[in-house]
Amino acid sequence: MTLTEQVTKNIIKRLLKGEDYRIEVIALINAEFLQFAIEFFKKVAQAKIDNLEISGDWYKRTFLAESLPSNEIAINSGLNKKTITNMYNSANKKVVIDASNEHYDTLYNAISDLIQNQSEIDLTLTIKFRQVSIELNINSLLVINTLAVKRSALRGGLWSTSGKKVEKPLMLTLCKLYQVSENDYAVKLQGTNILADETTFEREIDFYLINGDKQYECEVKLMGKGNPESADAFIARDSKVFIADKLSDTNKKQLNSRGVLWVELRSQNGFQRFSEVLDRLNIAHSEMLEITEKNLKTIFDEIFN
Repeated sequence: MTLTEQVTKNIIKRLLKGEDYRIEVIALINAEFLQFAIEFFKKVAQAKIDNLEISGDWYKRTFLAESLPSNEIAINSGLNKKTITNMYNSANKKVVIDASNEHYDTLYNAISDLIQNQSEIDLTLTIKFRQVSIELNINSLLVINTLAVKRSALRGGLWSTSGKKVEKPLMLTLCKLYQVSENDYAVKLQGTNILADETTFEREIDFYLINGDKQYECEVKLMGKGNPESADAFIARDSKVFIADKLSDTNKKQLNSRGVLWVELRSQNGFQRFSEVLDRLNIAHSEMLEITEKNLKTIFDEIFN
């Protein structure tokens, strides 16, 4: 469950154009989910081809097998690992297995009772694979529930990580567009200042603009206008520069009152306000490079390679 390099580039391009980047994340969620669904149905179909009885017991043996990764066991039972961790204060695999089995049994019994008490409802899910047709009755609801949990887990995971994965390459792109010297910016990786040619985007990153012996912490939050909590949390800290997708008027007033320099990517002139930030911090820079595919390709090649 990761943002691919190409998706990261596409998000940055959209942000530079002042466009909504969320379609890129949604497309990735869809792709990941459809791939999961196809592989899930293939396992069910293959069992039928192998003349196995597609029952609740078979589902439990196959999809809650202890040999599977703990996050898969949880999702197949109708939970997700984060929920189990919150419930039991542990992500230990045995805890996950026990919680998943207990939840599966409860869910299976609830579905059985529902079907018995709602006899007028006949829900059947038909899967066709290699000219073999499989009909699921009670298992249909188990499958539907698993798919719903999986999509929810993908959605939560990708939305929570999309901003973090884009922070560093976005800041590097802005600096390179304005031809800021590499001596005047850096990232902090695991407590150590690393020069900007470090290309590992997988970890928590703080970005710094530098003027001599002064380091100004920068923070990027790709939040919506209706989600001010991220800005409120940032305002409570001492960072000097805030780069956001959208900011409310209240956010802007709060930032201004604290002397925080900000850039709202979806506003008029959007990212171009970054040049004002550089001016205010007395950081040397050139006129902005033209936003062309050629220039962005050159910048991305430097950042990602």
